[in-house]
Order: sequence, then structure tokens, then C-alpha cells
Amino acid sequence: LSTNVTCFVRTAEPLEYHRSFLKENCRPDGRELGEFRPTTLNIGSINTAEGSALVKIGNTTVICGIKAELALPSSDAPDKGYIVPNVDLPPLCSSRFRPGPPGEQAQTASQFIADVIDSSNIIKKEDLCIEKSKLCWVLYCDIMCLDYDGNLLDACIITLLAALKNAQLPKVTINKETDLAEVELQHKRHLQIRCHPVASSFAVFDDTVIIVDPTAEEESLCRALLTAVTDEDDQLCALHKPGGISLSAEKLQDCISRAVTRNREISKLIDKVIQSTEMSK
Repeated sequence: LSTNVTCFVRTAEPLEYHRSFLKENCRPDGRELGEFRPTTLNIGSINTAEGSALVKIGNTTVICGIKAELALPSSDAPDKGYIVPNVDLPPLCSSRFRPGPPGEQAQTASQFIADVIDSSNIIKKEDLCIEKSKLCWVLYCDIMCLDYDGNLLDACIITLLAALKNAQLPKVTINKETDLAEVELQHKRHLQIRCHPVASSFAVFDDTVIIVDPTAEEESLCRALLTAVTDEDDQLCALHKPGGISLSAEKLQDCISRAVTRNREISKLIDKVIQSTEMSK
């Protein structure tokens, strides 16, 4: 009977149900307020891509594939290449998403990732230029959610960083006589990753109650969401807070400090997975 009552309360009064746990400094899934779900990473799983990675944060599962194409640099930036991120939230990942053109959440996530790429300088776009005004690389970073259970942005940034670190591009030169590009597929090199941004997301229930790594249910019930992106030098690269209640400066600083710790944890995970993948080759 008590199980049936619990299920009824969770369905009828989901916010009160969550608050009963938050008062005890824990959450319905057994985690503490500041505890992330188990995070696992797999790299190089898409053979047809230049680089790829799959990350799981709890049930949330996201995959990223990097495809590279040659293009003409823009006249505005003749010495730069392009990085084009795109986030796809297909109906298969959650019943909340519908078929058709990208919804608001997918567009917001794509824009957020584009902003992080620019603000963190994860890759210098000059590094993607092969010959000024003539030839450059375009990196298409296709990110797809396979299972949605909250905290999409953290998963997207982890899988993007890991896929970029996994990616290799062939050597390309322009033949001076024919003025055509020559691609040497046997000579591949890794991209130069200049910054290691990691995102940490928080859900705010009251100014005194802030939880990390919210599930989809927690996201739907909270009063505000916040994502802080930090790099390996403990610098803040980006802050994303789409509306909701305001936060005190002290609480905001707490979130940023937690994000700094999370960056170290994720950087260790990525390095460990890359090392074990290279050793198994």
C-alpha cells in the first residue's frame, strides 16, 4: 500500500514529493544534492567519422560525430576555418520531442555550444585554414541525443570535447601548378585542442536548495536552471541561465566552484579513456 501511496503522491504532487526529499538533503534517486550521476565515455565508435564519442550521464546518452569537409574561407575571415555544431533531439530519445524541424530546446543547445566553442577558443579557427583565402576545413559537429533524462548541455560539451580530441584530419596541400587540393589520407594528425571546457548544470528549487546534474523530472519542477562552463585553468568560459528566479552572488560562486571541481573529474575521465583506447590499438 505504501508503494502505491508514494506513486500517487509522486504523480499528483510531484513538487511536494521532491521537496520531502530535498528537506532531508537527498533526492528521489538516492543521490545527495551535490552528487552527479555516474558518467561513462566511449570514443572512436563511429568509423565513418573523423572523430566520435558517446557519453552517458545516468540515463542521458549523447553521441557526437565529427565530419570534415574542404571549403573556401569567407571573405570576412580569409585565414579561418569553420566549426559548425548541431544538436539533434529526435523522438527516439524522449516522447517530449516531435518529428520535424529542430525544436526550441535543440536550437538553444546548438547556439549554446557554438557560443562555448567561440568563448573558450577550444580550437583556433586559424588552425583550420590550409591556405589563406583559398582553402580551409569545415568541422561539422553533429550531436545526437539517444536517451533524454535531463542535463543535456553537460553531456553535449563532454561528447564534443572527447570527439574533437579523438578526431584526425589528413594532410592537405595545394598543388602550385594545378592549384588543386591534394589530400594525403595516409598522413593524419590530431587537432590542436587549445582549451578543455566542461559544463556543470544546476537546478534551483529555492535560493537555499540547489542540486547538480538534474534529471528531466527535476528540470521540469525546478524554478531555474543554470549551466556554468569552466576550463582547465579554473576560468569561467560561459554562463547560461534561461530565466527563472534570481540567484545570490554567493550561491552563484558556489556553483562555479563546483563546476571547477567537475572540470578536473571529466578531464581525468577523457584522458583515461583516450589512453586506454590508444593502448588497445
